Amino acid sequence: MTTSTRGTGKVPAVLVLEDGRIFRGRAYGAVGETFGEAVFSTGMTGYQETLTDPSYHRQVVVMTAPHVGNTGVNDEDAESKRIWVSGYVVRDPARVPSNWRSRRTLDEELAAQGVVGISGVDTRALTRHLRERGAMRVGIFSGNALPDEGTMLAEVRQAPEMTGADLSAEVATNEAYVVPAQGGKKFTVAAVDLGIKGMTPYRMAERGIEVHVLPATATVDDVYAVNPDGVFFSNGPGDPATADHAVSVMRGVLERGTPLFGICFGNQILGRALGFGTYKLKYGHRGINQPVQDRTTGKVEVTAHNHGFAVDAPLDKVSDTPFGRAEVSHVCLNDNVVEGLQLLDKPAFSVQYHPEAAAGPHDAAYLFDRFVSLMEGQRA
Repeated sequence: MTTSTRGTGKVPAVLVLEDGRIFRGRAYGAVGETFGEAVFSTGMTGYQETLTDPSYHRQVVVMTAPHVGNTGVNDEDAESKRIWVSGYVVRDPARVPSNWRSRRTLDEELAAQGVVGISGVDTRALTRHLRERGAMRVGIFSGNALPDEGTMLAEVRQAPEMTGADLSAEVATNEAYVVPAQGGKKFTVAAVDLGIKGMTPYRMAERGIEVHVLPATATVDDVYAVNPDGVFFSNGPGDPATADHAVSVMRGVLERGTPLFGICFGNQILGRALGFGTYKLKYGHRGINQPVQDRTTGKVEVTAHNHGFAVDAPLDKVSDTPFGRAEVSHVCLNDNVVEGLQLLDKPAFSVQYHPEAAAGPHDAAYLFDRFVSLMEGQRA
């Protein structure tokens, strides 16, 4: 990625997809060029949490909502210390933000962090194209002297693909840190950071859990050095087929029978640890309005998603694994994609979505209580 000064909304910009489709607009955020995987997010709000979610590393996010930036940017809602998206695509950026917590415009924040974006494009047409053709590599080019279309397309096709990308270590913490429990400590959890969002340990801390956040490179010995009552594997970017180290660590936890909870990338790691495969979805699930059924209760919840890969596990039967029986616990009602797994003979489960609700609905907050119940049961 290369960047220069902030886009003024008058500097020309071009979005080039790897299949040759081109969209023209105006610079939004930093001026320069950037590359990544083009994906779309269906959330109408929560863009600050989306931008700062490490799971979006190396992705260019297309917002399906036509009007973006109306609440500006504040200092409270970021999910990490920086913006992780590679690029940002909007149709109609807000000219003046209006919110009592706003400190600066979204355009200013993108520019300050060197994120190249584009505005004024037909995001509806772009989203339909990605739904029909699938997620693909993309480049955004902005400036008053742009390369010719052939040169831009060649650069896009030279960019790395998401399939085969091993990215967790690029976004995870380098040093372990502790998020203290609120209102008295009840449990200790070792959280393996594969791209963790700030709200996740906060949700556990609310329930009296002291969370030790460990680097993605943590070993089984590192996990148990904190004497955990439970182990958590976080969300994160990249292809789960590359995450051999995380899979090995999770198998070590499963062998010991410690209560285990995984979210998003953590769900895919659990799938691999149990012997299931993973695969790339055509265009993925991203947004805060995805319907999922909890098959253990029959309840349908509206959930927040960000995943381009999924677990290949049978929906309608109990599977035998090296760690006992396992079943699909949650399923997406839009397309029957596996959205959760649970072991029947050990205290372990996972979901493919984001119950920490940042941004998004709070329907799935009960999953943290389910994790607490597993630890209570183990202690008893």
